[in-house]
Amino acid sequence: MKADYSVDTYIIASVIISFLGFCLENIWICIRKGYIDNRNMTLPFLLGYSFAILGIYFVLGTPGHPSSIVEKIMARFDYFSYYVTIFILVSIGEIILEKLVEWICGIYYWDYSSLPLHITRYTSVMTSIAFSFIITKFMKLLFVPMMEFFSNLTFQPVIILFRLTYILMIFDFFISFYRMYKGRSLNERWKKWLIQSKTTPKPENG
Repeated sequence: MKADYSVDTYIIASVIISFLGFCLENIWICIRKGYIDNRNMTLPFLLGYSFAILGIYFVLGTPGHPSSIVEKIMARFDYFSYYVTIFILVSIGEIILEKLVEWICGIYYWDYSSLPLHITRYTSVMTSIAFSFIITKFMKLLFVPMMEFFSNLTFQPVIILFRLTYILMIFDFFISFYRMYKGRSLNERWKKWLIQSKTTPKPENG
């Protein structure tokens, strides 16, 4: 497993993963509640997804190619072990993140109480299964090819564009959370209904 990618490669990957996370959450909220929105950010990027995916890469590696950390701890770390580890990390990570947001901003960032097999309002067995499956498949099939492709990118204008986007993405992250902290409410900037029931009122965000 290659671990010596350049800083620019990680920056580009962070931007792409953050955008994919934004799309994934909007697909989920559209299926669940019938709308898409800004996911509490101004720009279409969710920085937490890039932190999570790159963190998984550094700590666990990819399915079939464990990191040196994992190799020192476990003699056997197969695809199933990788998936179960991701499942545990997703479940614990959601609880920690939501507890932190609730403590700092005084709001519920999301609420899975209406879902079956939920564990507190912050995570559920079904969502952890789904997100863990997506993450594991992404790490197995797409992560390394993506990193190799971006590591060979030499066109400077594109690299500079990604650097600027990354900086803006970080600023947007902190500004958006500051708005939620000050306003004690979600940072809803826009919402577009795609699926609307004719017999039930629009559900609230959350």
